[in-house]
Parts: sequence; C-alpha cells; structure tokens
Amino acid sequence: MEHAVQEDEIEEQFITEDEVLAEVADDGDQPMDEAEENEADDTLGELAAGSSGSGEDNSVQAFPNHQSSVFAVAVHPTQPLAVSGGEDDLGYIWDITDGEVIVKLTGHTDSVVCVGWSFDGQIVSTGGMDGKIRLWRRVGQEDYRTWEFLTELQGPDEVLFMKWHPKGNVLLAGSNDTTLWLWQLPSGNTMQVFAGHTGPVQCGTFTPDGKRIVSACGDGTLILWDPRSPTPVFKLTAEDARFDLDGITSLGVNPSSTLAIVGGAAGGVRVVSLTKGEIVTALGGHTAGESIEAVEFIDLTNTGSGPGVVATGATDGKICLWDLATMRLRSTLEHSDAITTILTLPAPKNHLIVSGSADKTLRTWDARTGALVKEHKGHQGPVLGASLGLDGSVIVTAGDDGVSLVFTTEPEEE
Repeated sequence: MEHAVQEDEIEEQFITEDEVLAEVADDGDQPMDEAEENEADDTLGELAAGSSGSGEDNSVQAFPNHQSSVFAVAVHPTQPLAVSGGEDDLGYIWDITDGEVIVKLTGHTDSVVCVGWSFDGQIVSTGGMDGKIRLWRRVGQEDYRTWEFLTELQGPDEVLFMKWHPKGNVLLAGSNDTTLWLWQLPSGNTMQVFAGHTGPVQCGTFTPDGKRIVSACGDGTLILWDPRSPTPVFKLTAEDARFDLDGITSLGVNPSSTLAIVGGAAGGVRVVSLTKGEIVTALGGHTAGESIEAVEFIDLTNTGSGPGVVATGATDGKICLWDLATMRLRSTLEHSDAITTILTLPAPKNHLIVSGSADKTLRTWDARTGALVKEHKGHQGPVLGASLGLDGSVIVTAGDDGVSLVFTTEPEEE
C-alpha cells in the first residue's frame, strides 16, 4: 500500500497517464550467454588479494568479481546491498557484508557506466555505453535476495548519466546524442524526450522537491525543465560570456531546490538561481583549466533551509568549501590527484563529507573545520566513484583497479 501511495504522489506532482508520449517497444529479455559470462562466476577470493596486493588497506570488505574497471556503484537505500557496473559489460548486486553475489546483471554489450536504485529500493537499473538501460525488480517481500529482469529501455545513443526520481518510480537519463529521456516504471513508458541541448548531456538531476529537472551538456548549456513539458523553463548558454564554462562537467542543486551550482571543464563555477533563471555569481577557487568533477551541498545547520555550504571538487585535487550566504571560500581540502566524487553523510553526521580521488584514496573530512577525520586506503588505482550506505556508516567504492571496496566512514574508536 505504501508503494502505491507514493507512486500516486509522484503522478500528482507532475505526471498523468495522458501525458505519456510513447511506449517503449518490449523486445523481450535476451537470454544470458553463459559461455561468455561464466568466467565472472568464480569464487569471491581472498579479501586481501582482492583489494590490495601491497600497501596499506583499511577496507572491511572487497568485491573483486568485475574483470576490469568498476565505473559505478550505488548502495541500497536501506539494505546492506550494492549494485556495481563495469568495463566488463556486467553489473552485480552483491552483499556488502561478505561480498556474496546476489545477482549477476547481464545483457549489456558495452561498459556499464551508471547504476542506481529506485527511491524505495524495489527496482535496480544499469545504464551502458550501448545505449541500453536494463531494470530488475525485487521478487517477494521476505528479503532482498531474489530479483527478476523487468524490462529494457532503449532510446539514448549512449547513456552518460542516470538518476531516479527522489519520490517515485521515474527514471531520467542523459545521452551522448544531445537528448534527455524520462521513463515511468514499471511500465517502461517513455514520458518525455527532451531536445534542447546541442552537446552530449553529461549531467543532470531532479531537484530535491521532485518538481523540476536540471540538465547540462558538453557545449555549456544549462536547462531547467518542467517534466510535463518538452519546452525549457529557462536556458543558459555559453553565448552569455558570464556563463562560458568551456562545457559543463558537473552540477548540483541545493536542498530547497532554489539554487544550482554548475562546474565547468575549465575550472569555472557558477551559482544559478533556479527561481529567476539567472546567474547569481561566479566562484573562483579552482585552478584554471582543471575541470570541476563533483558538486555536493552540505547542511551544517541541520535545518534543511538557509544558504548552506557547497563543496566543489576538481581535477586540480582541491575541494573548495563555499559559504553560500557570503559566496566566500570557507576552506580548501586537498588530495594529491584529481577529485572524482564527493558525498555528504546524512544527519546527524551531515557535517562529514567523503571525497574520492585518482590518488587511490578516499578521505572523510569535517566540513566545519576542514579537518581530516580518516583516510581510506586499499585501492591500487584511481577511485572512480563511491556511494554511502547503512545511514552513512559505510562507503562502497568503484575502482579503476577492478575492485569495489567497503570502508567505514569514521575512526573505529568513535
């Protein structure tokens, strides 16, 4: 019943059945090619060997089953499960407590570059460079160990990002061919195909209130959309010299859905009012020519309102913490190589942030003071992504070394 109520809520917000534009053709599930996939079904192996052949390793669990780089990982909203996707064209649902494979997610013909869980954790999605998004759903109500293939969504030329709606079974994806796609699940109906970008749609998200979509592309265009309409609410482009970012590489939206922080390929950061559709200011703390790879909002007041703080991470190895009330730089945190991801822990530990880097480490920081709380080591290559789980008590990583590692966020003595 709860699921049905929440699905109705999402429809009331912006979706009705007569707004569905087209239906995705159901080509049926393609059977597994066992001969091709069996090599990934070997034993889990020793954790030490899986995570680190040498050097310090303070991970608590490893998942070494991917045969090459792990590009994406996401932890289930409530359960000790992760989904990971990699260069081996495979996804896995696995248990983060012991590394056990729950389901091998097959069917892609190119790298799996994004993964995600629906808001209630009942559906899992994998998105690939083959343009496919494949979905599986939970079977039964006893546990989360049985999953069945649901459907395959097609449309994008190559999936660059994928985001679930925060309150309902609606999925958003950006494509290399300049389009942005919106589907309703579990039906697989295409709700909208947004055409307004002129470059690859590299990043996008629902606003936290679920009412709008913000997307950005490689040619530097930012668009705010009403999900019910194919026409932009507003558009900012590089033709406005104040907004020329040499292509947009990252974006984030504040908890009250009023501001977007937009990061560019040349190191520029812009603050944009989503209510007025205009540039508020530019933030200039990163090295020129180094792309902004991560944007994350931090609520140090625990109120969910007010300007707050935003963290921006770039290939210069810096994380800049900005006070949005004054638009001034609060502090700078550093890695020895490019920042690839920034995460904020949930309340009451939302003063803590986790950064992942190409320097093979992750670090937990106290955003109030800029102090380093803990360094997480074990990868033998760049950390490409990470996800928080179990109320922020663990971080699960995606490594270029082909391994996912599980770390605790805080020192054991705490």
